[in-house]
Amino acid sequence: MDREIDDVLDAVGPRLRALRRARGITLADLATRTGVSESTLSRLESGQRRATLELLLPLARTYDVPLDDLVGAPRTGDPRIHLKPIRRSGMTFVPLSRRPGGIQAFKMVIPAQPEPLDPTPQTHDGFEWLYVLNGRLRLVVGERDLTLPPGEAAEFDTSLPHWLGSADGGTVELLILFGLQGMRAHVRPDQHENR
Repeated sequence: MDREIDDVLDAVGPRLRALRRARGITLADLATRTGVSESTLSRLESGQRRATLELLLPLARTYDVPLDDLVGAPRTGDPRIHLKPIRRSGMTFVPLSRRPGGIQAFKMVIPAQPEPLDPTPQTHDGFEWLYVLNGRLRLVVGERDLTLPPGEAAEFDTSLPHWLGSADGGTVELLILFGLQGMRAHVRPDQHENR
């Protein structure tokens, strides 16, 4: 048998024991729930018995985990996203979308400042929608100077002079959708609210 397969099978017993103990289940309780004898479960956990599909399926159902988690099977493809932060003007932008053109999504982090910064409004083509996750955002758009707490959203035409900063000197985290002129984020209210 392939050494890699042997290594995977050898790790099943300790993984099963750790899972059972983490759930606070005794071997007797597990035997009752799975229909697998207590002695078989004990030998399986100690590595004296090899894991088989017939033994692992009832365990996966009882623990409510995928079978792959019990055997530590390697994932097919890496589902992780490797985000590369961009630092600009003292702020961090984390791109959340990769598609060129169209609407771009970013997480933006405005670091804490010992003293509030003076707004330096900028303009560029496009339209921006933002949502405050944490902190208090100071948003200057044209002549308006607003403070947005967590949970508030705003959208504006970026051809208007605008500036984003911390309202109170603390760190601010927000999500931003940025698109070409005329493309706007449409937030639909819950249809049940008007009933």
